[in-house]
Amino acid sequence: MADGSGTGSGSGTGSGRGPPCPGAAAALRRWEQLRRRAAAAAPWARGLLAVAAGLGLCYAVLRVPLRLRDGLAAVTVFLSTLTPKFYFALTVTSSFISGLIFVFEWWHFRKYGTSFIEQVSVSHLRPLIGGVENSPPAPAAFSVGENETNRQNMPECKVWRNPLNLFRGAEYSRYTWVTGKEPLTYYDMNLSAQDHQNFFTCDTDALRPSDTVMQKAWRERNPQARIKAAYQALELNNDCATAYVLLAEEEATTIVDAEKYFKQALKAGEMIYRKSQNCHSQSPQHEAQLRRDTNVLVYVKRRLAMCARKLGRIREAVKMMRDLMKEFPLLSMLNIHENLLEALLELQAYADVQAVLAKYDDISLPKSAAICYTAALLKARAVSERFSPETASKRGLSTAEINAVEAIHRAVEFNPHVPKYLLEMKSLVLPPEHILKRGDSEAVAYAFFHLQHWKRIEGALNLLHCTWEGTFRMIPYPLEKGHLFYPYPSCTETADRELLPTFHEVSVYPQKELPFFIHFTAGLCSFSAMLALLTHQFPELMVIFAKAVLRVLWPVSAPSVLASG
Repeated sequence: MADGSGTGSGSGTGSGRGPPCPGAAAALRRWEQLRRRAAAAAPWARGLLAVAAGLGLCYAVLRVPLRLRDGLAAVTVFLSTLTPKFYFALTVTSSFISGLIFVFEWWHFRKYGTSFIEQVSVSHLRPLIGGVENSPPAPAAFSVGENETNRQNMPECKVWRNPLNLFRGAEYSRYTWVTGKEPLTYYDMNLSAQDHQNFFTCDTDALRPSDTVMQKAWRERNPQARIKAAYQALELNNDCATAYVLLAEEEATTIVDAEKYFKQALKAGEMIYRKSQNCHSQSPQHEAQLRRDTNVLVYVKRRLAMCARKLGRIREAVKMMRDLMKEFPLLSMLNIHENLLEALLELQAYADVQAVLAKYDDISLPKSAAICYTAALLKARAVSERFSPETASKRGLSTAEINAVEAIHRAVEFNPHVPKYLLEMKSLVLPPEHILKRGDSEAVAYAFFHLQHWKRIEGALNLLHCTWEGTFRMIPYPLEKGHLFYPYPSCTETADRELLPTFHEVSVYPQKELPFFIHFTAGLCSFSAMLALLTHQFPELMVIFAKAVLRVLWPVSAPSVLASG
């Protein structure tokens, strides 16, 4: 018999005991692994384990004083006397209730992207089962370098103003009159109101009665109240540029009327801008007023160029945009180059488009769907007319075709929602006034204006159709790392649901897996329906089956009763 004495690490302790046996050590390691897995499990799973363990403990402790054995025997007697009609009614009711829960869970997931049961469990049950322990540690636990790295690797879902946004009175309102649907959400219009207050107001507005009225007008929620305030401002000062801007955006019902208002705003804005330039260095208040007047002038000139583009005067619009970019080169954050790209594509001036891309498609500048997909369109144009998937599979891709495919993959990685709109696999809606880069809102805004340019180039959509899905084989999954860009943000779905109207089905990437409770309720509903059908068709056989199940569940409780039944 091996006692293991004298050779272990504890030989000098004087206890005379050897090291633990290998079986015990393996059991300890196994227990430690189970404990770690349980600690890493989801809160609701640990809660279910805790509830099951508590019920088992209560049964073990209280079964004698509470005479649980006798109670189980009484339940067994009751169940053994039930008729097949009861089992049929029970299974039908269970199938109906689980079916209702399944339909509600499916509706909630399609509308909000989450499971209702899981959401309620996390928000209400997690604090009760120790969910606070899984909260992220305090920022002080990490170094500054780690914080900077995490901040760079987690891009913020920033909402941008749509550079090609439509006119409210001449376009959005006309859509509402025709369809009875509201194309803009309250969240989107609220962001626009904040933009107007930032662009068109300053601290010195209190010195001018007309600007004071307009300052209140931008805060009004009712469109008619805003239009009325704009007319009041014009009565006080006929050269109030911001009042003409508001009337052009909201009261004008056609692009022609909007252009007339903007021309009046341009005349008044240029006069005010020259005055501000002469005295901007006198005080900080005058500098703020100059910034405001600059914003008004740039906004008016840009909208005038967009009016010319919509009215078919495309060369005039291109010239206005180029002059505006030369006059105010520091305002590149307004993305006027995206307006220029769209107008140049309409002129089919592809060399000029390439020149604009060479300046703005730079690694140091922020990207957009317009930049990435226009670059892909130009490279696809060189090969799309002669491209054939059968021929390419036989002889391989040429260098130009490889460049075009890589450009398409780059664009799809930046915004994976665009191809479905360009290929008309999803229906378009009017673009919102604000977009989320890499989100569905940006895809809608891009496809709304650029679909015609892709259709104009023969074979471009065919090349996109054959190659765009290959992008997802290159992107690491799960989306912890990107291939050419930052990892795709996880907050786009929530922001897009706020920006896009409710009648539009938001595109979600990556596609979410169905929650556990949808599978569970669907399985429960199907199983209950099958039991109900079998009970209706074979009542006696199902009663025998139910008694057999009872015998398995309570093998000790009143076996004689089950046998007699």
